[in-house]
Formats: sequence, C-alpha cells, structure tokens
Amino acid sequence: MDRTERLLDLVALLLAEKRPVSWQRLRTLFKADYGEGSVEACERKFERDKAELLELGIPLTFVPRTDDDEGGYRVDPDAYYLPEPGLSAEELAVLYAAGATALSSGAFPGSQDLAHALRKVAFFADGPLAPPKVRLEPGVAVDTSALPARLDALWAAISARKSVTLEYFSPRSGEVTHRKVDPYGLALRRGVWALAGHCHLRGGLRTFFVHRMRWLEVNPARPKSPDFEVPADFRLDDVIPVWPWHARFHAPIDVDVSLSADLPPVARALFGADPVATPAGPHVTVRATDLDALVSTVLSLSPGAKVVNPPEAVARARAVARTVLDAHGGQGA
Repeated sequence: MDRTERLLDLVALLLAEKRPVSWQRLRTLFKADYGEGSVEACERKFERDKAELLELGIPLTFVPRTDDDEGGYRVDPDAYYLPEPGLSAEELAVLYAAGATALSSGAFPGSQDLAHALRKVAFFADGPLAPPKVRLEPGVAVDTSALPARLDALWAAISARKSVTLEYFSPRSGEVTHRKVDPYGLALRRGVWALAGHCHLRGGLRTFFVHRMRWLEVNPARPKSPDFEVPADFRLDDVIPVWPWHARFHAPIDVDVSLSADLPPVARALFGADPVATPAGPHVTVRATDLDALVSTVLSLSPGAKVVNPPEAVARARAVARTVLDAHGGQGA
C-alpha cells in the first residue's frame, strides 16, 4: 500500500470508529505497514504518518487508557468536518462561476486545490447549478506558458514559508538581477500577478511581477521547516493596492468627490467607498496616496464626477484637465 492510500485509509478508519483505536489494533489492521518488521521501525513509520496528518490539519488525538477503555487514537468528526455553509442555489452558482473562471485562466495559484473545491461545490449542490446572473471576463495583460508553474511554486512557498530564489527582469534598466525573496503573498490586479515579500538583495519589502521572473526555485532544504515568519503587521493590500490611488507615493489625503445623480449606485465599485447625501448632492470621500491616479479616474467620469475638496486636490485636478485640453489643441467638449 502506498503512503497516500495508507493515510486515507487511516483517516477513514479513525473517523468511522466510535472508540479510540489502540496501537495494537492498528498494527493488526495495517499489518503490512505497521505489523511487520521490528517494533521500533513500525513505530517510527506510524510517527511519520501522524506528523503528516497533523500537518495536513487532520485533528488526530491520543486518548489515554481508562478503566473502561484501553485508549488509543481517534479523529473527532465534529472537528474534522466543516459546518454546512448554508448557501442558496444561486449563491453556489456564483461561487462556482467565479472559481471556474479563475481556473479557466490557466494561471491561478493552487489550481489543483481550487479544482477539488469546485468538485465539492458541484457535488453538494441540490440539483444542477443555476446559471449565475453575472458575467466574468478577467483581463489578461500578459501571456506566458511559464506563468502557471511559477504561480504554483510561489503558492507552495507561501504556504510552507519557504524562501525562493529568482532572476528578475527590470524593463527600466534592461537588466536581470538574482534575488532571494521571502514570499508573503500573491495578488492579481488588472490581469497581472504580483508577489509581495522581503527581498534580501534590497533589504526590505518589495513587489515583483510574476511574468518578469526569468527563473524561479523554491528552497529545497528542509522542506517541512519554514525559512521565515511573516511579520504580524503585514497586510497585502498595503503593499499591492487594490485601487490605483492607493499606491504609496505620497502622504494620504482625503479627497471629496461630488457625484451626479446616476453614480451613487456604482460608487463603491468605482471608488471603493459608499456615497453620502449632502445639500449639494451625493459625495464620496476617497483616501489617496497617489493623487494623480485618483484625479485621472475622476476626470474619466466627467461630468458625472468632480473633485471639490481639499483645495490642493482641486488645483491638481484643474492642472491635469488643462494638460489634457492643451494636448488636444485646446478644444474642449
């Protein structure tokens, strides 16, 4: 029996048994694995299997002997099985559609885990999944055959907290540098995958576009032992911003943007913030560390959106608008 089959059979047995299973009984039931050869060798093999199950998150525990029971090993079903999520058929359909879209992109970290999760969603659905009332078309800015393998390698390194070495191309300098990086997290933004982590070459937190990696290797030494700890204050959104104006170029500034009557329902999708009603009409307050990025977004929505406060943001919006106007020969709409 190979190891994977043995572990699956061991978990199935411990889940099915009402009482703890003793070591002697395990040696009998798994005679070819734990019952033949020296006792010491069989015990070492079982200890390795226990460690593997615990690392996988299986709640394997040992119950000491009592007057009524000889004791042994068990897996608590209540701790093993996840509670029913209670999602409606339509919610399951949307969840399945989102996962299937990510999987069909061909470049998604943990793709095997995602595929397994989708099979579970489909299996537990009560009948065929209803077509979701959504359409998903993720943008893909880069196309490289190496991207799926790199994402899977980085996903594994992040999960195991293993350092990676890579060769990284910089289009600005045209050079390729050799880096050692402690990977903290991955983010997909506008079709581009980026890695955030501690760069040993630069001595600090950096981001790397995965498609610019020319070569990548996960540290093979001591695969079960982590190489680093992720800082307690690390937040992926702080390093790889969700919105363009969250790039950390300047000190944060709260910008007040007025909206036309038709924009409040989509304000959160446009700015990541909810609008408020004011005597002058609906407004939204957006915190930005890259004012030009926010101004560009607001101007693209003109005349439906307008920067109204603070004065420095209003001045910057006018300057950018004037630059655009001049670039088109001074002819405005």
